[in-house]
Amino acid sequence: MSWLVSLLVLSGLIFFHELGHYLAARFMGVYVEVFSIGFGKKLFSFVKFNTQWSISAIPLGGYVKMKGQDDSDPSKKSYDADSYNTKTPLQKIFILLAGPAANFVIAFVLYFFIALGSPNVLSPVIGTVSKDSPAFIAGLKDNDTVTKINNIEITTWKDMAKAISSAQGSLNITINRNGFLEQIVLTPQLQTTKNMFGEEVQRKMIGISSAGVTHKLELGFMQTLSYATEQTIFASTMIFTGVKKLILGDVPAKELGGVISIVKLTSDATDAGWMSVLFFAALISVNLGVLNLLPIPALDGGHIMFNLYELIFQREASERVIINLTIGGWIILFGLMGLGLFNDITRLVG
Repeated sequence: MSWLVSLLVLSGLIFFHELGHYLAARFMGVYVEVFSIGFGKKLFSFVKFNTQWSISAIPLGGYVKMKGQDDSDPSKKSYDADSYNTKTPLQKIFILLAGPAANFVIAFVLYFFIALGSPNVLSPVIGTVSKDSPAFIAGLKDNDTVTKINNIEITTWKDMAKAISSAQGSLNITINRNGFLEQIVLTPQLQTTKNMFGEEVQRKMIGISSAGVTHKLELGFMQTLSYATEQTIFASTMIFTGVKKLILGDVPAKELGGVISIVKLTSDATDAGWMSVLFFAALISVNLGVLNLLPIPALDGGHIMFNLYELIFQREASERVIINLTIGGWIILFGLMGLGLFNDITRLVG
């Protein structure tokens, strides 16, 4: 059942991505011939709004086929009034951006519903104190609850970590110990640790770990909007940074995952409950939005690149260049998909 939920989540996110393209194209007066979820042999299709809507056998993506646009043969063009080719570069860019934009909007909506559901967050309760650390020397103990740092209210472990890492000089920490408030002053130390990408970084720390205590995050309407916005921006920034580090070689290629990883992780999230599914679906949605903006021909970002060229130089890129770059783009995409699949299989058998 969890694997079925995984496929439904992935297909749903692809649907909204393509729906963004579809609605933008129709708004710009472009005739949409096919709206497909999946590739390959059509399993089911029907015609509605003068468009063929299809579900195909390979659920690894989807596409919207507009009149005059054919990625398999960029030389096939139409110059009818309702064709993609007759639109201005800005109109085309609007259509192309609508897909990734839909993914960011869906992620925001998912994070909004997560916030409404009062997600669990780590409480600022100390689990262990490292020997000879600033916290140990200052007298912090297991099960102390941090309530304030430099007179700033602390409600979550994330709040506390942020206050410590951004501190200038010493910290005035208020703790709740067995129902009594106490003041402790200490100075964080720069220590080497690893970030989410596995890189060694220098970070201000005091030598404590979490007790694993959680509480429900109760938010008002405006706080819910703020939470959804912050989470969407954080996820987008994280994925953009991850892609950049992967390209530059800061993150090894073996860390790249494919569709098997996505399905497996979504399946694991399903077993953990609906809140985990929403979290992971939001992250995948942002992932789809970011990756489709990469300037690789055959992706939305590649088409945007061609239209920016036309906008700047007032002429289309040559047909030969477009065809060669599109072929190169497909080679890159299939190479990345193959590498992701290889890494997935390696992890499964390993």
